[in-house]
Amino acid sequence: MLYLLDANVLIDANRDYYPIERVPEFWEWLAAMGEMGLVKVPQEIFEEVVNPPPARQDPLVDWLRNHQDVLLLNAAVRVELVARITEEGYANDLTDVEIEKVGRDPFLIAHALADFHNRCVVSNESSRPSQQRANRRIPDVCYDFNVSCCNTFTFIRKLDFRTGWRTGLIDST
Repeated sequence: MLYLLDANVLIDANRDYYPIERVPEFWEWLAAMGEMGLVKVPQEIFEEVVNPPPARQDPLVDWLRNHQDVLLLNAAVRVELVARITEEGYANDLTDVEIEKVGRDPFLIAHALADFHNRCVVSNESSRPSQQRANRRIPDVCYDFNVSCCNTFTFIRKLDFRTGWRTGLIDST
């Protein structure tokens, strides 16, 4: 299975769970999984992370740029799949404001749909099946297209991320 990462997986991991400077093992593991061909970041999602507003500049941008050779998905998106996901998964008459709100999510899902038996979207968005149009969430749109989707914690369990930390290494006094 190839796991395709949403921007929020990388951003949330660095900000909340596994900051690069505090849990480098996670980021080394992620790069190793990319090198093994198990984890990739589609170009559209890569750009979303590395071209943040100036206020969001952080070590994640440099880390991702330094590891793009092993993490960047080497495949062009199929435009017809992006159009289908946008029209059938969100709405066929989205306004410009709605299209901006949907962002690059249809690209991520299209990359997974291109080989849906062997690809899984990883996103931290929560399912909200009652949401409509541009408010739809990635897991719900993936479900509509029979695309596998999981969150960060399921992803790291499936690929068995572990740290080398052992009890007794830190003096708690």
